[in-house]
Amino acid sequence: MPKEFNIGDVVELKKTHPCGSKEWEIIRVGADIKIKCMICGRLLMLPRNKFEKDVKKTVSEGKKTSE
Repeated sequence: MPKEFNIGDVVELKKTHPCGSKEWEIIRVGADIKIKCMICGRLLMLPRNKFEKDVKKTVSEGKKTSE
């Protein structure tokens, strides 16, 4: 079963970003997921399957996009 991610969620990835952060905010959700580094503001777009493998845990919940 696919994991559910929403815009505004803050997730922790397995690998550390070169700036030292592991926390990323989800900006866009779809076939690709766009995330923003919480420290330096760098934006990345990853395919959903790679993103789901790289996520360690959800740090905080954002707003629900569908109810």
